[in-house]
Amino acid sequence: MNKSFLALLIILGFVITQNSEKVIARQGQVSFFSYTSVENIKAENNQVSSIIDLQEGTIAVDMLMNAFIFEKALMREHFNESYIESDIYPKATFEGKILNFDANIQGTQVKMIKGVFKMHGVSKEIEIKTKIENNNDSYLLSGVFETFVEDYNINIPPLLAGNIAKSIEVNFKFEYLPYDN
Repeated sequence: MNKSFLALLIILGFVITQNSEKVIARQGQVSFFSYTSVENIKAENNQVSSIIDLQEGTIAVDMLMNAFIFEKALMREHFNESYIESDIYPKATFEGKILNFDANIQGTQVKMIKGVFKMHGVSKEIEIKTKIENNNDSYLLSGVFETFVEDYNINIPPLLAGNIAKSIEVNFKFEYLPYDN
């Protein structure tokens, strides 16, 4: 009886360890670029966290909106107060799945990630093409996608419509290391 119980504990410990293999990026980087004929807008956020469950291929990203740094302080103020309303909607999140991902393959894989991006109180399903580099169990995930201001109910006053692009290019890069519970 004791041997059976001990064997069960060993098997459960192995299964739990295998099912909870995660990697984490504590200081991911997200930047966006908006081109207009009046003025280009660029901002960077180096305080983005993300976690990947390697067994399931699931990914989650969490970023504070007021952590974006702009070239001009006035741009940051307008972004946080007038457009993103970061006091009401402080974070943007993404939850998804890396399609056909094999965490054991060394080197580079190009994969699609499908999931839900939530910003400004609006959730939208998106697909993102990503490059995933596995180098001895540390992973580098990077990519670019385009998003549209109108998809997230961000109000642009008609007077300023020419100053804000309708589409925004978003770049991201995360370096993941093993996650210790």
